[in-house]
Amino acid sequence: MKKLIISLCVSCSGLLFSQVAVNASPESNNRWTFGGGIGFGFGSNNYFNLSAAPRVGYRLTDDLEGGVLGSVSWQKSNAYSSTMFGVGPFLNYYIARTFFVSANYQHYFINYKDKFYDFKANADEDALYLGGGYMQRIGNNSYLQLGLMYNVLWKENSSIFSSGLVPNIGFVVGL
Repeated sequence: MKKLIISLCVSCSGLLFSQVAVNASPESNNRWTFGGGIGFGFGSNNYFNLSAAPRVGYRLTDDLEGGVLGSVSWQKSNAYSSTMFGVGPFLNYYIARTFFVSANYQHYFINYKDKFYDFKANADEDALYLGGGYMQRIGNNSYLQLGLMYNVLWKENSSIFSSGLVPNIGFVVGL
């Protein structure tokens, strides 16, 4: 069931984003790009996660893009709840509009509440993600991006994240 829901969401998002640029002519393209991704998850103990990661970029050259991205995530279960906000710059290099290499820095602000022990904590953490991936055209200047990033600042015993490896799926309009 989860696979069906995720597949439908990705398909619907792709169709919606691809409609943005279908009638755009190459002459009307500017250097600004927009995009991001959304996600959600369900699990045991009434676990629920909802996240959004918008991004705004500017094409410095035809193949190099820089910009700012943000992220917000809400998690809730029977045992805990947390809210996380992140913001930072990114840099993407595109290879033949089929592959990309990416670097982005995020500074996260985390609010955590343990429901069993009535424990609350606020923290912040830095992350520097390096990686890349594959791009699939879904419109005249719209792409679906599938990638894998690694947080080179991740430390097993002190990070709030369970792993440094992060898969990502997102959309970009304006390339």
